Amino acid sequence: MNLSFKRRKMKEDYYVILAGGVGAAKLIEGLAHVIKPELLKIIINTGDDIELFGLKICPDLDIITYTLANLVDKEKGWGFIDESFNCLTILKKYYDSGWFNIGDKDLATHIYRTDLFKQGFSKAEITKLICHNLGVKSHLIPMTNESVETYIYTPSKSMHFEEYFIKHQCKPKVLKIEFRGIEKATPVNNVLNYIKKAKKIIICPSNPIVSIGTILQVKGIKEALSNVKDRVFGISPIIEGATVKGPADKLMNCIGLEISCLGVANFYKEFLGNFIIDIKDCFFKPKVEELGINTYCFDTLMVDLRKKIELAQYVINL
Repeated sequence: MNLSFKRRKMKEDYYVILAGGVGAAKLIEGLAHVIKPELLKIIINTGDDIELFGLKICPDLDIITYTLANLVDKEKGWGFIDESFNCLTILKKYYDSGWFNIGDKDLATHIYRTDLFKQGFSKAEITKLICHNLGVKSHLIPMTNESVETYIYTPSKSMHFEEYFIKHQCKPKVLKIEFRGIEKATPVNNVLNYIKKAKKIIICPSNPIVSIGTILQVKGIKEALSNVKDRVFGISPIIEGATVKGPADKLMNCIGLEISCLGVANFYKEFLGNFIIDIKDCFFKPKVEELGINTYCFDTLMVDLRKKIELAQYVINL
């Protein structure tokens, strides 16, 4: 028997996930209960990355890492469970960036990451080390090793997305969105090949503009997805014309997109072959299908672990 052929045949199919934010973390938690976590290759938005207090902070990477490590504060959807904020209390006396809620346990991750950056490790290498140390079996991949930062322009000033999201609670009107550094961003090694060979590529119900949209602007990603359109499955983050969490509605409005699952479908239509919309939006199905996208209706609101698993199983079974 040809042993090399046998090894190839026994190799299990894997899934590529495009992700960012709490909505993505919820779906990924469900997926990790449905299939082996090590079969998930998760490409994560790093446009939210920010440097504060001299530390390198990667919010989306950390949310998903802590979720898969079963360490996340599930009530908030981010940070560590049983967290304390003693260090932040003193930091606020020294900095005017106290609006960013760094917990004491979370701080350890940022110190470790910053130290590794200073030693010359790449973002992908650092992510792999953090995941290993926290017992995460899935393959978490930053969308790029290059620095990209999302900035929001408002009538009063431009600001980092995290400042807009946390300090200003998404209240100011959005005039413009800028991904600083995106023109230099290239995918991490093997990412395009992972997309090419994945059994399915799943686009999480994340913010389509500043989570998924940032990943799509990394060189070669959108083209790679377009080449395997029939294997790309997206889940709408919009239900009944509103976001479950975050400012996706304001950002979609800023770039002229209808705030609905149809608006999201139009944004993704170049590469999206299959789309899961919420059962409450099923009347949009014919219009979405006019875009050439197979459309399915399901309860997409992940209010507890059972709902996360049910949605994950539904996507995997399609």
